[in-house]
Amino acid sequence: MIESVLWNASMSILNSDELSKLHEASLSILSQTGIVMPLKKERYQVLQDFGCKIDGEKQRIRFPRDVIEKALKLAPASYTLGARNKENSLKLDGNHGYLTLDGTGVSILDINTGQLRPSNWQDLCDAIRVADNLSQISFLWPCLSAQDKPPRTQPLWELYGMLKNSGKHIQAMTAVNTLSARGSVEIATAVAGSKKALKANPILSNFQCSISPLSYDEHALEAALIFAEAGIPVGFLNMQIGCATAPATMAGNIAMGNAEILAGISFLQIFYPEAPTFYGSCATMMELKTGAVTAGGPDDFLLQAASSQLAHYYKLPANIGTFATGARRSGWHAGVENSVSGTVSQFCQADMMCGAGLSNGATVFSFEQLLMDCEIYDLIKSVSQGIHITEETLALDVIDRIGPQNHFMTDPHTIKHLRGIWQPSIIDRSGTEKWQKAGAPSHAEIAREKAKTILNTHQPIPLNNEQEILEIISEFEKS
Repeated sequence: MIESVLWNASMSILNSDELSKLHEASLSILSQTGIVMPLKKERYQVLQDFGCKIDGEKQRIRFPRDVIEKALKLAPASYTLGARNKENSLKLDGNHGYLTLDGTGVSILDINTGQLRPSNWQDLCDAIRVADNLSQISFLWPCLSAQDKPPRTQPLWELYGMLKNSGKHIQAMTAVNTLSARGSVEIATAVAGSKKALKANPILSNFQCSISPLSYDEHALEAALIFAEAGIPVGFLNMQIGCATAPATMAGNIAMGNAEILAGISFLQIFYPEAPTFYGSCATMMELKTGAVTAGGPDDFLLQAASSQLAHYYKLPANIGTFATGARRSGWHAGVENSVSGTVSQFCQADMMCGAGLSNGATVFSFEQLLMDCEIYDLIKSVSQGIHITEETLALDVIDRIGPQNHFMTDPHTIKHLRGIWQPSIIDRSGTEKWQKAGAPSHAEIAREKAKTILNTHQPIPLNNEQEILEIISEFEKS
């Protein structure tokens, strides 16, 4: 079961004139400055035939305006992300928003000891099994790094761990080179049953990141083409840092990051026209006192909003960095940042929101944070979906029947609709006396106990291809 947001309310940070100016600025960057894309010579020839200008020595490509516009017209505006359990398929149609995990934390707060330690494959499996049970989590990122597995095939082990523990759609965001792309496609094909079945029901998607300022990695670009050839949706995502790898000004930061995404999407469409793709952004700012990233704050929230609006300006699904507080632990700091971040992404109608469960600048996973982020998401969702005004909900006949100086508690209309009132699962609304008798648990303790219950009771949909997957991984380890 999943709970998407069905959009009924929205906000805009940028007006149409500002969106147009950012678009023109990005086109100027791409046509004049260009972007570095290391590629095989034959790839350059295809790009040149499409109208790109190639500086082979510097591996720099310039995209004229007409090339970008022609390529963007090829990209589909909507499609479906499949899932092993087809009931969990996600329509990217501009009317729904979906939450995922964040990726890829390298440390975990142990659910039993509370101690911080490096993450391993079993930690990822446990986290995914909990996420599989949470209706707020619609699709999956590898939220933890399987650091006990061979680095060469670590993304394949992470994919296996997610398939084993959930029937939801998976975004294989750690598959960033040709080996992991080919292995991921082979595993997904085995699970889907055939290449044709995988294209019809893409249980997997992927994205590749730009390297700010204005460059891509050759292996990432080749990986994108491998996924696209298999019919797997593949997007492009920026992670520029204002004051460090992007201009300090918000407009310059956004214009440059937008140029990077437009270049990636155009590159994909030139080689695989009409390949499903999406516009992604996890842009942030440099923390001026430490040189780290802010991972929260008004600048980050504005970047979220602008990126979502630009994606929709190009009629593309938006995958927007959400939550991932800079706070070291769950608490007031994390709650403030993630509440504002979640509100911005939902009201700017991000199609995909990543991601829940991480803190300390997307490095530390905790089950407590995951469940509390889901609670924040759920609360905001109830607001962003708005108020539905109908004859039934206006209840004029009910009000007239009850009349003055009476109550509505036992009326059939109340009994019919009371389950539509939002109810928390982590926030404790019990009286002080009851709370104290329970040992005065903190919200983190309540969330932790709920996660333990899920781990002890939830069984995901069985995976029937485990031995085949392990054999595929073994072959790639040998290759």
